[in-house]
Amino acid sequence: MKKTLLQILESKINGEVHHEKYFQKFYSVDSSSYQITPQIIVIPINEEDVIKTIKIAKKYETSVTVRGAGTGLVGSALNYGIIIDMKKINSIKINKKSAIVGSGVLKGKLDLELQKKEKFFPPNPSIGNFCSIGGMLGNNSSGSRSIKYGSTIDNIKQITFIDGNGKKITLPKNKKVSKKIFQNIKIDDGKIPKTSKNSSGYQIKKITSEKNSHKIIIGSEGTLGIIISAKLNILDIPKKRILYIIEYKSIFEAAKNSQLIAKTAPSTLEFVDKNTLKHIKFNFDKSTQCLLFVEYDENIKNTQKEMKLIISGKIIQKISKDSDMKTWWKHRDASLHYSLKSIKKELRIPHIIEDAAVPLDKMSKLFSVLKNIERKYKVKTIIYGHIGNGNIHVRLISKKTNTKLIKNIAIEYFNEVIKNNGTISAEHGDGLARSEFIKKQYGEINYQTFKKIKQILDPNFILNPGKIITKKSTVVKNLKKY
Repeated sequence: MKKTLLQILESKINGEVHHEKYFQKFYSVDSSSYQITPQIIVIPINEEDVIKTIKIAKKYETSVTVRGAGTGLVGSALNYGIIIDMKKINSIKINKKSAIVGSGVLKGKLDLELQKKEKFFPPNPSIGNFCSIGGMLGNNSSGSRSIKYGSTIDNIKQITFIDGNGKKITLPKNKKVSKKIFQNIKIDDGKIPKTSKNSSGYQIKKITSEKNSHKIIIGSEGTLGIIISAKLNILDIPKKRILYIIEYKSIFEAAKNSQLIAKTAPSTLEFVDKNTLKHIKFNFDKSTQCLLFVEYDENIKNTQKEMKLIISGKIIQKISKDSDMKTWWKHRDASLHYSLKSIKKELRIPHIIEDAAVPLDKMSKLFSVLKNIERKYKVKTIIYGHIGNGNIHVRLISKKTNTKLIKNIAIEYFNEVIKNNGTISAEHGDGLARSEFIKKQYGEINYQTFKKIKQILDPNFILNPGKIITKKSTVVKNLKKY
């Protein structure tokens, strides 16, 4: 009797294999607004399980989609076929200047281990305690420190992964694969986003030599390989920090000031609109429309004097005490939670346009685009994010929440972002929400390079199909409630 895919997996995998309905239901959703029911869930306990899963999937012509902690906002970890949950690949080895970390390690767990040695890993998503290192690598996550320390892609030395043929590869150590990747990269620079951070498409612009070929995996959302582990750059925790909270009567004024503040080398430069203010116990001026959070972790002696010379807003807090800083940063990090708390469920529009970025000098233009969308489509917006990188997160509110409205807003917004040399995704990835817009953003030459890279590492297109390279429109398909 011929064995089924499930029977083969159950006989070969040392970890767990599930197909029960409650498992399928759990893995059919993540933190996005999408839902897709998978066929089988594999929870590997070692790299051999990952290799076997991919080889078996290839033989049975089914897909394998990797999943971290399920905190993604655009459905990157959802698919049919096999879902492979990496939570048990969770080793941590810390050295003086680096840490070798399994993809299933939670960022919060890594932070605790690094703190014991007075070290830190710079990228810090606001959901940091709960997201996995593999997910951060897959999405090229960033967070509030990226204005100084860069995104995940700027803080990785080496990656070990399993490609679409079930082959274990370590980049850039594997010179043959590194050379093949580098030789196949052809770039149309005019179509590359001119932003300081980007998680849309494959990061071909970062592959400047064979020595950094591993960066092609970062931000690839499990479409080029399933990450087993990575060697991360770690730094000493800064001895001193100072945080300024500045209030503004206009979001356009804050955007203008951000260009000047960014030149003073802050470690963070964050923005929240009036919605977040409502949840902070502080006596704000009644005319305050938004806040900037500006932090420095070196050369902090004269920062206030320098700041007062360039800002038009009012400094309402100057904080150097750790406990007080944590309180204010909790408010900033809770902006997504506050936005959901402020909107009735029936008025929420799914996360679609929540992660665009533009060059900082185009920030006011992006705010104007959002104001136009509010008027044209009769929606409201809640805005917060990493303004120092030109990266703004947007939550839309509308009484009319049909799929046509959602798609029209997405098309109009992304067209404007692309027109202004921006990226449709700065740190959350493309997933189901944005993959169909990648070709428009990058143009034919860059898109063909993406396809060549995919062909090298996943020739049978079994790894997370439909993401990044796709002919299908998925922006409103598989939405949970629409």
